[in-house]
Order: sequence, then structure tokens, then C-alpha cells
Amino acid sequence: MHGVLSRFARRVVFGLSFSVLCLPSLHAQSPSNYEPTLESLNKHPLPQWYADAKLGIFIHWGLYSVPGWAPLVHPNHDFTSQDYITHNPYAEWYLNSMRLDGSPTQAYHRQHFGANYDYYNFAKAFDRDIQKWDPDVWAKVFRDAGAQYVVLTTKHHDGFTLWPSSTPNPKLPADQQHATRDIVGELTKSVRNAGLRMGLYYSGGYDWTFVPGPIKQASDYETVKPQSEAYGNYVDAHYRELIARYHPSVLWNDIDYPKSGHPVAIEAEYYNAVPDGVVDDRFGIKHTDYTSPEYQTLDKISPTKWEECRGLGRSFGYNRAEGEAETIAPGELIYLLVDIVSKNGNLLLDVGPESDGTIPEVQMSRLKALGAWLKQNGEAVYGTHPWQRAEGQTDDGTKVRFTQKGDRVYATLFGKPPASKVLLKSVTAKAGSEVHLLGESKPVVWSQVGDDVEITLPASLPGNYAYVLEIPAS
Repeated sequence: MHGVLSRFARRVVFGLSFSVLCLPSLHAQSPSNYEPTLESLNKHPLPQWYADAKLGIFIHWGLYSVPGWAPLVHPNHDFTSQDYITHNPYAEWYLNSMRLDGSPTQAYHRQHFGANYDYYNFAKAFDRDIQKWDPDVWAKVFRDAGAQYVVLTTKHHDGFTLWPSSTPNPKLPADQQHATRDIVGELTKSVRNAGLRMGLYYSGGYDWTFVPGPIKQASDYETVKPQSEAYGNYVDAHYRELIARYHPSVLWNDIDYPKSGHPVAIEAEYYNAVPDGVVDDRFGIKHTDYTSPEYQTLDKISPTKWEECRGLGRSFGYNRAEGEAETIAPGELIYLLVDIVSKNGNLLLDVGPESDGTIPEVQMSRLKALGAWLKQNGEAVYGTHPWQRAEGQTDDGTKVRFTQKGDRVYATLFGKPPASKVLLKSVTAKAGSEVHLLGESKPVVWSQVGDDVEITLPASLPGNYAYVLEIPAS
């Protein structure tokens, strides 16, 4: 999806530091009207719904879903390396990768489509395939997975849009500019009917129809950003259209915003239209509702809100080469979510559908496992906030993550402990109270042993992967 050295480094190195100054407080008073100034934008309070939601679903779907291929490399997403550019594991970067001489994607493209096959010819196949797509099916899948919001790519770096924009792309033929169905509008309706919130992603920083590139080396990450007056007006117009038509709950810009555009004004207009909406930290200005590390978690509790985005596999867009080995295991996915939530974060978990809207079975299996776990244990996730510390472990070395809601502390054990008795270190339960294992109707037997709590677990534990103890705080 992204993988840009300068932007990535900027976000990780000092994105959190400036967010401490610029992020609004959770309970700040929302202005009645926002002005196009950073001072005004910084008064925007973080909406409670977003703080409580914890889990969103990201969707990368577009022309790149037709070839749907990328090399199975760089599992750690080392964006800084030159090899990463030529062997990019992000299938949504297919257009860039196929133009790099000697790249595996170029070889794949030539083998399957021919050396002279234009990328935008995939529009015909995509428009044919999307006729099979049912947005209601997706909405149900995402709801059943436990997600509280959805973020769809409306335009990725290739410039092709998933809605019929009234602002035409001056660089593309009319039949290759946008999907023939209003995918943004249809999915927005289905997601909201399912009781979830809808957000929209837009690539403001790159559009390879305006500045084609390709990106061949790290310095190109900056030089291919379109900065023309025409492009700035184009992006502004698209954002105004998306806000007016769809009123998204999340406005998720990527890479940057053209210097010729007006991101401060756009965000002010957005907040006035959707007061409880949120914006990410990739608009190129010093205002954000949350930071957005990519395939990267934090090692401690953040005082301000953050959201990790990542795919179920190594790619955001559909990669037909990915299988079990490249896809996060169900247990690891649950641990990841709980770890993020314990540190004041949300997880924006990406699915990469095939061109006809089919979510690959390897991804569906993870979504089902996550949904089943959250159905039993969601009380320890939704609506919680960080406890006095995020991490701990039992006396037998089982990893623990803590969250809190009201007077309840939740201790999530990562995996089944080897013995029936576990000792939670440096935890004090309220005397005379009941400690519960989520999923069990009867309370567990417990005792305070100095500064620790000893708990006797039932012989058979409910559910799988991770087990949650609900402890009344002293």
C-alpha cells in the first residue's frame, strides 16, 4: 500500500511527538464551527466512538486486484532497502513494480499478459468482475469479524476511482477512469445498514496518471509526488465530493497532500460536515486525530490515540501467491489486537479481495476466528482504556496484556497456561469480590498472595487462543 521511506520515517520518528501536542483531548469541547487554521483544527476532540471501536477493516480493491500478484518477500516490510522497491510485496503497487526492469512483477506481467499490455486495460476485466460483488455480504463478514468501522480505498496510487466522480481525470480515457458501479456509495450503505461506521481512504500524495514515475529508488518517493496546480485542484475537488456525497466517519489520506492543494481547508470543511469524524496523520500538516504506524506496533502505552494498519498477509491488495505461510496465524492476530488495544491503539486490519469481490478463504478463516474470539471476549476490548501498565506475565511465563473499563481490569493470557493455577504478578483484586473467566458462568477461585493474585482455572478453558480474566480493581 505505502512503503515510502521519507513518509514512514517521518511518521515513526516524530509523528508521535508532535501528536502529543496536536491531538485533541478525548473530552474537549467541540467548536460549533471549524476555521481553516491549524489552531481551529487542533480543537477537534477525539470522538468517543473511535476511541471505543478498537477494530476496523481496511479494504484495498481496484485494478491491481485483477493481476493480483506480488513476490513473497520482505515479511518485515523494510521500506528503506533498495531491494524492497524492486521486490515490493504490496500487490497494490503492481503498476509501479511492473515497470521496473528485472523485477519479479515485470516478469510475471510479461508471462501472463504480455510485455505491451497496458495496466489500465485491467479496467475492462475489473468492471466485468465487480458485477458479481454483493456489498451486503462484505458488511456481514466485517460485522461478524467484530469490526466497528470500515475504510475503503476510493483511489489508490494508480488514479482509478471506485466511485463515478464528477471531476474527470484529464489523463485517462473515460472508460478507464472509474468503476462502473458506485462501489463507495453501495458499500457505505451496506456498512451503515449493518450498524458499522464507514470511512474512506484516498491517495493524495501519489497519482501515477499525473506523475507516472516509476519509483526506482528511494529519492523517487518524493519526486513523483504531483505538485501542479491542476493536481491540487483535482485532489481538493475529489475530497469535497467524497465528503458531500458519503459523509465518511474516517478520512484516511495516504502519503501526503499536494502543496498546491488546501488540506487545512478540506479538514475544516470535513469537521463542519461530520463533527464526529476523524482524520489520519498523512495529510502533510501538523494536525491529526491519531497516528498511523504501518506493520508496526508500539512497545508502551501511548498517551495519544494511534492505529496500526496492516494486511492479514504481507500485502494490502490481493496477492494470489499468498497462503497460510504468509498470513498471520489466528492466535497471533488475536494477540496483536489485544496488545494494540492495551497501548491505546486501534487495529485497522486489511483484507485484499479478488477482483470479483471474493475474500480469499485464507483471509476469511482469520476473520472468522477473530470474530468468534471477540464474541466471547469483546468486553475486554471494546470501550476499554489502558490500565496502569499494558504488559505483564504469569509466574509460568505466560504473556499477559491489561485493559480497563470502569472498575474492572481485564487480564488477557496469551495462550493456555501450562498449569491450572496462575499467578498474576503485581495485581491486586478487590477483597471479597468475584473474579471471572470470560466465557464461564461461574467465578473462578482466587486469593491474594502478597502483591500478586493467584487464580485457579477450570480444567477446560472456553474458546481458543487467549483467555480473559475479569478482575474487580481494588
